[in-house]
Amino acid sequence: MNITELEHKSRDELIELAREMGISSYTALKKQDIIMRLLQATAEQQGNIFCGGILDIMSDGYGFLRQGTLLPGPGDAYVSQSQIRRFGLRPGDMVVGQGRPPKNGEKYYSLLRVELINDLNPELAKGRPRFSSLTPTFPTELINLETSPSDLSTRLINLIAPIGRGQRGLIVSPPKAGKTILLKSIANATSTNYNDIHIIVCLIGERPEEVTDMVRSVKGEVISATFDEPEENQTRVAELALERAKRMTEGGKDVFILLDGITRLTRAYNLAMPSSGRTLSGGIDPAALHPAKRFFGAARNTDEGGSLTIIATCLIDTGSRMDDLIYEEFKGTGNMELHLDRRLSERRIFPAIDIQRSGTRREELLLDDNTIKQVWLLRRMVAMIASDSTSFTEAIERVLDRMAKTKTNAEFLENLTRET
Repeated sequence: MNITELEHKSRDELIELAREMGISSYTALKKQDIIMRLLQATAEQQGNIFCGGILDIMSDGYGFLRQGTLLPGPGDAYVSQSQIRRFGLRPGDMVVGQGRPPKNGEKYYSLLRVELINDLNPELAKGRPRFSSLTPTFPTELINLETSPSDLSTRLINLIAPIGRGQRGLIVSPPKAGKTILLKSIANATSTNYNDIHIIVCLIGERPEEVTDMVRSVKGEVISATFDEPEENQTRVAELALERAKRMTEGGKDVFILLDGITRLTRAYNLAMPSSGRTLSGGIDPAALHPAKRFFGAARNTDEGGSLTIIATCLIDTGSRMDDLIYEEFKGTGNMELHLDRRLSERRIFPAIDIQRSGTRREELLLDDNTIKQVWLLRRMVAMIASDSTSFTEAIERVLDRMAKTKTNAEFLENLTRET
């Protein structure tokens, strides 16, 4: 029994096979899940184990299938160079197959037979395009974040800085302004409204309790390396998460990475990479900026069908010259920016979004003409009221109060237009 034979069978035939092999709880499963259960049962009957994970290829050419956190662990499975060459495996591939336990003197499980690569037949996976050959284009399809009337943060983002499939966005924020909660809201709104977008939350240098909270509250992959991990682990986890997203985009899928945050990732590269002998103000090595820019620059919409959206947080006003320099380097590289304001957060006005400084490039590709005119009207009204620091917070507070009294953004904009 192999993957090709099973894929040619109908769902009813697969259910009959599952019944014959004594597999339980299969009636509610999708066809692909039934195939996975059959392959697992076949491996167990042959005395092997069924193993899978994200492929991490070493510099010597062999690799390991990493589990959950993507960090090295005792449950990893060894993948030989010959298997990697034969199937054209790439870093970040989700590989599933038959394996065996470690023998005497061995530390890891070993992959014996590849059954699936990114949920595809291994033979079909050979013909996939490379990420670098995909044609990058402007985002044209809006990711609608509007869910419940009470979630003002996602409703306001939809109007002020809309996010499309393939967006490259920065959430620019001082400490304690609510950036992590905002990321969580974006992730939950996306998972609520879309089943076809794969969400990856990548937490670099975060507190352990924040990681636990994100795992419990977000429907998606949560990949993390906390602040007490070595910098090499933090950079490796981020790179493998990106490679995972690239492989899915090559397969025509829409992937959404929420990175918290680009500042800590750049700091980790600054400590983990060998020194180039040059130092910018703030003590950062210029060579440390390139890999972080490569991560952020991977976000794109493509003509070939898939898209990779990346929204990353960036810290400012921390008192560190290095953090300011990192923001200056990334400013302008994205096509969407959302600014959070300390004055608003200190007055406990949330979401603390600075409407005047936030926006999306080519927003006319995401919003219809009527909505754009109404949003421009909203921006002009805020600009008229917000002439100084006191009236700035008053303007944002007034907008949020009026949004809270309406159930949808359409109703809010309609009322705004009618009153003017």
